[in-house]
Amino acid sequence: MTAADSLLSLVGGTPLVRLGRTAPEAEVHAKLEYLNPGGSVKDRAALAMVLDAEESGALPPGGTIVEGTSGNTGLGLAQVAAARGYSSLFVLPDKTAVEKLDALRAYGAEIVLTPAGLPREHPDHVVAYAARLAKETDGGWLADQYGNPANPDVHRRTTGPEIWEATAGRVTHLVSTIGTGGTITGTGEYLREVSGGRVQVVGADPETSLFSGGDGSPFAVEAAGHYWHPQTVDVGYPEVYRPDVVDRVLPIGDRESILTARALARTEGLLVGGSSGTAAAAALRVAREAGPDAVVVAILPDSGRAYLSKYHSEQWLRRQGFLDDDRPGTLASLVSTVVSVPVGTSVGEARMVLESSGHSALPVVLAGRSDRFPPAAGEVLALLLPDDLRGSPDAAVPVPAAPPVGIGTGETAAEALARLDPGVSVVHLVRDARLAGVVSVGALSRL
Repeated sequence: MTAADSLLSLVGGTPLVRLGRTAPEAEVHAKLEYLNPGGSVKDRAALAMVLDAEESGALPPGGTIVEGTSGNTGLGLAQVAAARGYSSLFVLPDKTAVEKLDALRAYGAEIVLTPAGLPREHPDHVVAYAARLAKETDGGWLADQYGNPANPDVHRRTTGPEIWEATAGRVTHLVSTIGTGGTITGTGEYLREVSGGRVQVVGADPETSLFSGGDGSPFAVEAAGHYWHPQTVDVGYPEVYRPDVVDRVLPIGDRESILTARALARTEGLLVGGSSGTAAAAALRVAREAGPDAVVVAILPDSGRAYLSKYHSEQWLRRQGFLDDDRPGTLASLVSTVVSVPVGTSVGEARMVLESSGHSALPVVLAGRSDRFPPAAGEVLALLLPDDLRGSPDAAVPVPAAPPVGIGTGETAAEALARLDPGVSVVHLVRDARLAGVVSVGALSRL
């Protein structure tokens, strides 16, 4: 063991570990990118982008590193900034895990929060906001992880060769999530080239993400996927992502991703984040399909320590409806009683739906483009009772204000009622962080 001249010289060189208890009949390896000093795979791109900017003169001595990030790239850049004498300024969505925000502040970074889920053309969108701040800041340099070629290049030079060497060239499948696309593009290019095209490259992606053919609606897993706001005009892929490198993309649901991450902690001792759960779940699926001769390597991007208040918090899981079948008395049973009709339904049609359900007082949900929670503009969900449907049969149903409070299917009625403020009469029922229905407080009180 030798002493490192700088923390930054420890970036890369992460180990592979076999998931022997999770997949005893297959050869599945996890590349533990959370063992980078900054805690994620983004340490590689962060260091590479800064070194490239120094060489080109784009980042002046004593300048300010600016980036829009969901957290991990910001942490990698903040680490580099601290070690090389730069200031750092990051724009993050307001839904970012609190652990990431606290870590950025610990590095001395300045943080600007902006609302999550804005269309890309909005001036306060994470990427647009960061670009504006970089121009307005004296000595500011925008890292631009989505368009900076140093991002995929570092994986071509380091991550790919490390996997090839660690498996003695036996790797048959690479599995990686897709965020900027830099990791899967660079690593995949190297492995396909060195193996003569034998290695298959598989993307692991949230099931509603555009990368896997989803509708682009929001998902709960951070640091992966491609969200599409309905008001966004340009929904193209990041510049650094090369789809032709990827043989296929597997959609993995939020629940499977998160529960896989939790299982890795309990069965393998690997405390990882939600996107690592996505990659591991896809790798296990690939291994089952490929057979006993396959050697599958999954890149696990980050640590669960950044998500202790989310994916590894039982309270959060219950309130988001990810953990709802492990004890009696949860609200999961209410999901099957919800009846839904689309926005624009007539009063007459809504009456027929309500009556045919056999529960004349049950709620009817008016759903917009998606069932995300909390609802975005244009995604209205409302409780409709018989008294609301007394108008002309041809008239559109009334749309009351959407209730702002959500309760999870993992909670019991008593737990949900205990945290509701007085005066709340209607709540959203949430399962897998998505709307599953609208429930009256009165109905909850009778359970």
